[in-house]
Amino acid sequence: MFKQGFDNDLYIQKQKWYINERIKKFDNKLYLEFGGKLFDDYHAARVLPGFDVNGKVRLLREFNDQAEVIFCINAADIEKKKIRADFGITYDMDVLRLIDHLRSMDIFVNSVVITQFSGQPSAELFKKKLELRGEKVYIHHPIKGYPLDVERIVSDDGYGSNAYIETTRPLVVVTAPGPSSGKLATCLSQLYHEHKRGVMAGYAKFETFPIWNIPLKHPVNIAYEAATADLRDVNMIDPFHLEAYGEKSVNYNRDIEVFPVVKNILTKITGQSDIYQSPTDMGVNMAGYGIAKDDIVQDAAKQEIIRRYFKSRCEYKIGRGEAETTSRIESLMNELKLSVNDRVVVAPALKKAEECNCHSMALELPDGRIVTGKNTDLLSAAGALILNSIKALAGIEDEVLLMSPTVLEPILEMKNKVLGLKQEALTLSEVLTALSICAGTNDVAKRAYSFISELKNCEAHSSVILPATDDEDLRCLGINVTCEAEFASSNLYFN
Repeated sequence: MFKQGFDNDLYIQKQKWYINERIKKFDNKLYLEFGGKLFDDYHAARVLPGFDVNGKVRLLREFNDQAEVIFCINAADIEKKKIRADFGITYDMDVLRLIDHLRSMDIFVNSVVITQFSGQPSAELFKKKLELRGEKVYIHHPIKGYPLDVERIVSDDGYGSNAYIETTRPLVVVTAPGPSSGKLATCLSQLYHEHKRGVMAGYAKFETFPIWNIPLKHPVNIAYEAATADLRDVNMIDPFHLEAYGEKSVNYNRDIEVFPVVKNILTKITGQSDIYQSPTDMGVNMAGYGIAKDDIVQDAAKQEIIRRYFKSRCEYKIGRGEAETTSRIESLMNELKLSVNDRVVVAPALKKAEECNCHSMALELPDGRIVTGKNTDLLSAAGALILNSIKALAGIEDEVLLMSPTVLEPILEMKNKVLGLKQEALTLSEVLTALSICAGTNDVAKRAYSFISELKNCEAHSSVILPATDDEDLRCLGINVTCEAEFASSNLYFN
């Protein structure tokens, strides 16, 4: 059952004010490093119920003609075709996707910077592809001695050798499709060039998690550790902030470790040593002020930690993750005395699977009722689950069929005999397509179909690892789904 614990409007209001104050501090020119996801920040929405998944873009729109965007992408990531796991596309394709999204919202995208370039053929090809479409592309090369040789870095042989990106607006947002894309280095390189030109520009960082002004062991901050367990991120009390101000604030190990280096570089560029006293100072995150109901937020964050546990186990099972990641999340669960049974849909899904000896799923409806679905000759478990769920919401008896087998069987026959797909049951998307067609002539199907949107924010669990198509379709419906780390069959090929 969805309960709102986060005031997104208040958050945006405070965030806008704080960024404007930071712009004023630096000669009306701020390079703002955007960490995390620019769009579709579902982690934030899950642990802060009420958070807008596209909150960062909404914030950008608040600045209208004040802001412009620079995208960074690491040449090595282009070369090795690094994949963004949540969308299944490469980083270079994601840059194109993000640019299109921003421009559809009238947000000005300045250019793309290919960082750490050392002649990678794929990066050369990507650059050419962008330029043929009229995009501005800049190249940044590795700097010898980076990040410790400050004398060399802050010189014409270091940042000075990087191409200078012409910008015209007070707020320059530097973002990327994923981590280690060179955002910080691009910001600092721009600062070097700006100061050489007499512009006293500044740098700040916008990262939603960890939230600096809530306790270190708050479930929201622990959920961030669970989400980044594969990166081995650890939340810590910021020692620099504590020493400078006598106040406790939360940051994470990588930002704390790199802060002395960043401070030295900023001092060398600007000639001022007192701009920032801590990594917390560099941040502009106001998310903590948007927490309206802490008990709701804490419960949501605990559920996210359990979801991350299931996800890590599945990723290890299919060869995409490490056992250590699961162990780290287990430790976090133990800190909060959590178990998998605290996720209410787990036990019903496993019970149903045991009773029918087949792949089964369970879903918690907005009113707290639990609905199950199982794999059949016609329907995947996900397809059956969604049909059963919308029937329950519409008050339609379980034995009533929303679609006749005479509608579904020809679809399955076409897949197997005509297209040669050899799939044993209809996927969720195929079921929903068939339902939408039947809704045009069948009032009962139409009534059930009208309840699909009510499934947003519902929780579901599967007794086996879901096929990629069903998993993605459930997420598109806004359902938070987890799976047991078990394959549906003994077949080696899994998609």
